[in-house]
Amino acid sequence: MGNYTYNSFTLQLEGLNVSNESVYPVFLFFFFSYLFIMVTNVGIVVLIFNDKNLHQPMYLLFSNLPFNDIIGNSIMVPRLLVDILLPPSERLISYYECVVQAFTTHMFGTTSHTVLMIMAFDRYVAICDPLRYAAIMTNKMVIKLTVSAWGVALVLVGILLGLTIRLNRCRTMIMNPYCDNASLFKLSCDSVFINNVYGLTFTVVLFTASIGTMVLTYTKITVVCLTSKNKSLNSKALKTCSTHLVVYLIMVFNGLSIITLHRFPQYSDYRKLCTILFHIIPGSLNPIIYGIQSKEIKKFFSKKILPNY
Repeated sequence: MGNYTYNSFTLQLEGLNVSNESVYPVFLFFFFSYLFIMVTNVGIVVLIFNDKNLHQPMYLLFSNLPFNDIIGNSIMVPRLLVDILLPPSERLISYYECVVQAFTTHMFGTTSHTVLMIMAFDRYVAICDPLRYAAIMTNKMVIKLTVSAWGVALVLVGILLGLTIRLNRCRTMIMNPYCDNASLFKLSCDSVFINNVYGLTFTVVLFTASIGTMVLTYTKITVVCLTSKNKSLNSKALKTCSTHLVVYLIMVFNGLSIITLHRFPQYSDYRKLCTILFHIIPGSLNPIIYGIQSKEIKKFFSKKILPNY
């Protein structure tokens, strides 16, 4: 116990295990991925708030996704790029910066679920109760849904990190490319039983609510489409819901991959890569998927970006 450093405010990140030959290719891959995420997601957020044609509940709710991708990737990726170029012994981070990074990382993951849940509700009302859509999905309702999505995530993650920062620390090595809750509470020599119980409960509740919402709403949407003879309604449902479902499945697949790989310590390098891709893949694909499927967004780009074609 004498070799332990108690409550040190300087921590060391293990980072990615990259060979000398792969350092620059990996750096360039993450750099251009981050650049693409920033340009496309910032562009979509600005587009939605500037173009009055996109001031519809579906797009206003969707704007939470690129905004979340911007914050989640901005906290994690730049720091990762710096650490890739540094030797392992110099990958240092302050405790407070680590806590902020962990908080933002978990907010990113949790809000991805809650935003897609409120988007599912919007699609449910639009397809299953189209005559009352305008009366239900008012600006006030959009604000309530948005505040709920971020508020629920804030409370859940706040408790998660609150339980961790109360612990005394006797280690300084973060066994991850970036800080998260599990990496932080593993620095402690105190009992982390409560942290494990709450973390497991958090994960089960979030995934159950998320998957349950998707199954319930899409089952009802499917029933409406199968019983309806309105081809226009069915075409609209297939177009908008397939987009939403693809984005959701990509996110769930990434999340479940990380959870599964946690059970196999021998694959820790794959788990680390998956945790980074959990930020990068959705952030890169969301603008592409919604941009391709959205007539309004394509029309905007054709007018503003390619006016002479």
